[in-house]
Amino acid sequence: MREIPVTEIGPVKIGQAEDRAAGTGCTVFLCEKGMRAGIDVRGGGPASRETKLLDPLMAAQEIHAIVLAGGSAFGLSAAGGVMRLLEERGIGYDVGVTKVPLVAQSGLFDLTVGDPFTRPDESMGYAAAKQAMDAPNYRDGNYGAGCGATVGKIAGMSTCMKTGVGSFAVQVGELKIGAVAALNALGDVFDWKTGRQIAGLLTEDKKGFRSSPAVISSGISRVKNRFVGNTTLCVIITNAYFEKAALCKIAGMGHDGYARSIRPVHTSFDGDSIYAVSAGEVEADQEVVGTLAAEVVSEAITRAVFSAESAYGFIAARDLAPNETSGS
Repeated sequence: MREIPVTEIGPVKIGQAEDRAAGTGCTVFLCEKGMRAGIDVRGGGPASRETKLLDPLMAAQEIHAIVLAGGSAFGLSAAGGVMRLLEERGIGYDVGVTKVPLVAQSGLFDLTVGDPFTRPDESMGYAAAKQAMDAPNYRDGNYGAGCGATVGKIAGMSTCMKTGVGSFAVQVGELKIGAVAALNALGDVFDWKTGRQIAGLLTEDKKGFRSSPAVISSGISRVKNRFVGNTTLCVIITNAYFEKAALCKIAGMGHDGYARSIRPVHTSFDGDSIYAVSAGEVEADQEVVGTLAAEVVSEAITRAVFSAESAYGFIAARDLAPNETSGS
């Protein structure tokens, strides 16, 4: 097994666009010839568009793009810009008078980070899709859907931390599998290999960590409204051949990666969702790929922590004292 860039798992192309002043953005995954995809949603508050297409009972066997974006439900209009770009390029299902691209999207809540009235829109979705098509620009950190991402918000935004988007991929023989995660959880984040907390709820002096699960179990309600910036979104990409039903199962196994790394996770205030995408023909065992999926998801979450930069008044892990946290 060796590590590879997630961008090497073709033919999926990834483009990003963000408004850094406003603290929001979107990440677009495109496949011109179409890609098989499944989804598993575990959080109680998802913002989504066209995800029902990924149900194995639905007619469409392939989609053309997935969008991860900030802006909560307001940001779902970004998919319209992706559709426009794909239609212009002649990509989609031929319906005679035009081609209709199938684009699924999930949103995360970043309205309390920068400007709450600037959200991903059609123009941002178009820009990210154009990057993906013409000059793929994916990178970890405060980019795309991770631009306004934060974690550790059980006590409100004043003691949360800045995170971002992160990726990790591996190759085993011919098999390639990787994940891109936009880390915007309500809870704390842990190194999946050591169990050590690496991000989350800060102490009042912002020099160390408190435990979000402990705050919850104490029965103390610190904030009346916990919709203050939640939801972790992820896309698992593999070159192995699977149909939608198997991909939904692989996406579900990928949630083991969330559970290893985030506590609490899958709450009513998160929209935690994982897509699994197959865009290749390599033969592989579903259980092997699902097991690897959980591992690359966890490592992508770790990378999202340590690639982020402090911004919008929120400290990132790299700027905490060395004895509080360190990279993997």
